[in-house]
Amino acid sequence: MTGSFERISGDRPLPSRLRGGVVAIGNFDGVHRGHLAVLQRALDEAQGRGVPALVLTFQPHPRKVFRPEAPLFVLTPPVMKARLLHELGFDAVVEQAFSREFAARSAETFITDILVDMLGIGCTVTGVDFHFGKDRQGGPAFLMAAGERYGFGVTLVDAFRDEGAEVVSSSRIRTLLESGRPEEAAGLLGYRFTVESEVIGGQKLGRTLGFPTANMKLAPETALKEGIYAVRFRRADGTLHDGVASFGRRPTVDDNGAPLLETFLFDFSGDLYGEVCRVSLFGYLRGEEKFDGLDALVEQMKRDEAEARALLAGVRPLSDLDARIAF
Repeated sequence: MTGSFERISGDRPLPSRLRGGVVAIGNFDGVHRGHLAVLQRALDEAQGRGVPALVLTFQPHPRKVFRPEAPLFVLTPPVMKARLLHELGFDAVVEQAFSREFAARSAETFITDILVDMLGIGCTVTGVDFHFGKDRQGGPAFLMAAGERYGFGVTLVDAFRDEGAEVVSSSRIRTLLESGRPEEAAGLLGYRFTVESEVIGGQKLGRTLGFPTANMKLAPETALKEGIYAVRFRRADGTLHDGVASFGRRPTVDDNGAPLLETFLFDFSGDLYGEVCRVSLFGYLRGEEKFDGLDALVEQMKRDEAEARALLAGVRPLSDLDARIAF
């Protein structure tokens, strides 16, 4: 990422240079093509007004607050969401702490305390289904009326539909990733699904077999289909490597049950421990298998490498954002 960008906690004062801007509001989990319709409108509006472009989002995801017993596969944790928003051209993301107490605020209080006093907004851009305040009492009509009272603009964006006339949603993308269809998920996201984590030590079995891997723990609720993927791996210094990755749960290695992503980088040797790196998924090659001995495993790994190299040799960016994230 380049240029000035800020991640701002909702309990911090907004820098004066960011007040009066255009603010896109939403959870934006996935920052998918449906979200991009709202986000691009906000960027265009900000450019036309000559003011900063901001995103107001909520952390943690409201579903985690209201249904803590149901694990939620968050597509874009805060760091990745901020990275994507920065790449799109926003000046800042405001991460408002979300709790039952915050959700119990009236819609009017949300307007006055958050939009007017905290952000000093000049205009807000949201989807037509955006609701806020206690019992979701605030909706598009309420927001537009508030804009007239307090002197800020309101732009509402219709739900974005894909080429099959279906609404693009985070739940659809989760389902695709859970079923091993990252290529279709990328079509809805507009870029290759990407995870980010620190490289940690492992059992070093891959090294003894001639396939050393960079191991990354992902959040426990990460619900990718377990198996083998063709991937691109971006190091902390920005260098990019093709590779093949195995995703799964390894209780003997991982005492907290978090899924482990083990990536073999093609044509690379070196120490990656401690680096925070990114892995973008380009294709699902096969499910996990139990092999009859290490020789059979090594032969399959060689076939996986060949298949991944062939797949990655022909890929092209899906969008400008994909080009910046995975190419």
